[in-house]
Amino acid sequence: MDYSKLDQYLENNLDQSLEELGDFCKIPTISAQKLNLEEGAEYAGEMLKKRGFSVEIHPTNGAPIVFAERKGRSSEKTLLFYNHYDVQPPEPLDLWESPPFEPSIREGKIFAR
Repeated sequence: MDYSKLDQYLENNLDQSLEELGDFCKIPTISAQKLNLEEGAEYAGEMLKKRGFSVEIHPTNGAPIVFAERKGRSSEKTLLFYNHYDVQPPEPLDLWESPPFEPSIREGKIFAR
């Protein structure tokens, strides 16, 4: 399999993707306090829509469910991603080297809540 197209796509879109990820990490989606969960769901949905996915957001008593689907070339295979966008409270704050909702890059890694 030739991965050159994938490599080129990643190279062309890395900066924008990292910027979007950083913006996403700035949203304090704290599940224990039910803070900003709708905003986090909407942001996740918008990122997926920009990449050609159809998106549905389903309200719950907690974090809304973001369901996204994009048809591939083959109906014989399915790829499923399951993830969460909410976080636990960042306290104690004095243990953080940088503010938890301000992404910081150290040694090539992104640190944020």
